[in-house]
Amino acid sequence: MEAVPSRLSLQSLARASLPSLSRPSLPSPSLLLLHRRLTAFSIALPSFARKQSLAASPLRPFAVLSEQSDLSEHTAAIIDGKLISKQIKDEIASEISRMKDAIGIVPGLAVILVGTRKDSQTYVRNKKKGCELVGITSHEALLPEDASEEDVLRLVSGFNDDPAVHGILVQLPLPKHMNEGKVMDAISIYKDVDGFHPLNVGYLAMQGKNPLFVPCTPKGCLELLSRSGINIEGKRAVVIGRSNIVGIPAALLLQKQNATVSIIHSKTKDPEKITREADIIIAAVGVPNLVRGSWIKPGAVVIDVGINPVNDPTAPRGYKLVGDVCFDEACKVASAITPVPGGVGPMTIAMLLSNTLDSAKRMHNFK
Repeated sequence: MEAVPSRLSLQSLARASLPSLSRPSLPSPSLLLLHRRLTAFSIALPSFARKQSLAASPLRPFAVLSEQSDLSEHTAAIIDGKLISKQIKDEIASEISRMKDAIGIVPGLAVILVGTRKDSQTYVRNKKKGCELVGITSHEALLPEDASEEDVLRLVSGFNDDPAVHGILVQLPLPKHMNEGKVMDAISIYKDVDGFHPLNVGYLAMQGKNPLFVPCTPKGCLELLSRSGINIEGKRAVVIGRSNIVGIPAALLLQKQNATVSIIHSKTKDPEKITREADIIIAAVGVPNLVRGSWIKPGAVVIDVGINPVNDPTAPRGYKLVGDVCFDEACKVASAITPVPGGVGPMTIAMLLSNTLDSAKRMHNFK
């Protein structure tokens, strides 16, 4: 049997076949067709290693990864977080309907918001919309900025004891006069759908153990890779950032899937060199355009968690949102990349809804 070319050799062949793509003039139709076929095939190769067939899941790489239309500037495929999150929400809604019909239970999510921060209010509003979309009952508790820590703990305790609530989320950050750690620790581990409870984080870090819940954003990153047909096992992965919310759990999840993982942080020497060795990059550091094209190995997959406002006088609001990765440069090197916005962001709420459903099914032993 004829050997299947590697992803990198295919990309090299595509570039060699399209020398005119680096010039302003457009390539001929035949060369465009060749480039499209080679790019699509090279992106899809990892999925062939999976045991299930392409028909096993309705959403496979070709539905998730979309080529840039302007081939004269970009070669990377786009990992469409909006598309993937919509499919996940559709799956959740279907499962909730099945659960309601079978045992009469509807999952419930409680959200506690303290203060009037605009960004926090937006996040809570989006979570409520997500609940309504899939059929989860939303329980809201709104407290003023000057509420006491005891007020929040009292609400957490009440939701812990409420059988109609299967997940509890305290919107962060809390006001400075409150101890966030104490509040988060008070949430029952069985309702910790944010995945921040110390026991859940501990189980995530242990071999042979699985947490009840995984933090939503890193879980979403891994789901993007999985549903895009990107194999993780045996790959070199670099996580840029070591926050408790994204960086650390993302690294632990990659390790559980047998990647060789490095974490880049503020004290790392020569981060560019280390990042350039990665097959998979997850950037979650909160610095606009930190990761340049020169940091990325040709053919690497880039998941950009960052969402940073930068001044843009031409934008309606005077600013635009960019990631931690310089998208324009990365597109010319990576094989696939998430956009900002529209990549990781939609996945975070989808994973919160998924965790809430899992909690309800676990509590009621529903299979």
